[in-house]
Formats: sequence, C-alpha cells, structure tokens
Amino acid sequence: MTAVRPGEPGARPALPDGRYGPGADARADRKLRIAAVVLGALMVVGVGWYGWHALTGTKVSGQVIAFKAVSDQAVEIHLEVRKDPGTVAVCTLRSVDVDHNEVGRKDVRLAQHARQVDTVVTVRTTSRGETGELVSCQTAPRG
Repeated sequence: MTAVRPGEPGARPALPDGRYGPGADARADRKLRIAAVVLGALMVVGVGWYGWHALTGTKVSGQVIAFKAVSDQAVEIHLEVRKDPGTVAVCTLRSVDVDHNEVGRKDVRLAQHARQVDTVVTVRTTSRGETGELVSCQTAPRG
C-alpha cells in the first residue's frame, strides 16, 4: 500500500482542527463534570429548602368527632383541632343533604392558646343537613 496525500484523487478530506482528536474527549468530560456539579448543587439546595420548610411550617390538623342535625336549619358539629399553642387556626365546615348538595358552610376561627381545641360548632343550613364535614383546617393568615 502506498500513502495518499491530501489533494490527490481518493484522498480523505482533512478534518477541522480541534473538533476531533485527542483533546475532544477531555473537553466533553469537563463539560459533563460541570453539568453534574451544577445539577447536584441544585438538587441539594432543593432538598434543603423542602426539609427546612417541612420542619418549620406550622401544622394544623382537625377532625370531626360527631355531628347531629338539631333541626331543619342547623347541624351541630363537634370539632377537634390540633395546633401549636398560640397559633390561630381557621377551619371550614360544611353540611350536605341526602342528595349530597351542600346546604351549609361555616369558617371557624380558633384562637385559643392550647395544643388541642375541642369545640361544638353550629352550622346553619338551608334545608335538613345529613352530615357534618371538615373541609379544611389551616393556619389563619396574619393581618
């Protein structure tokens, strides 16, 4: 076999400098390492923020202990709420009729300085309520 010089018939075209060759793999590896470090740092920051938010967030939970329709216009709901002392909570209660139509709704503000608050709330209804339900309980907005 004989060597073929560039420009002769059957010769391969010359490759662009710096695009292929011994330095190309090193440059690609460096870019991948930089991308991995940046993504890793973003993940650490995200997990840290989520953990801090989960640990420092005020938690309010509640449950309906019992309910009773006292008339065609009212339902009494026994509500139990757990919260941090000094935290003001707002719980939304509702009552539905036999056909699952909402017939009453009430927001209850609980400002007692206790960890657990038991209270009986009367929800006025537009017709006979069959259930008493807790829709949500959360920390009251400041202001």
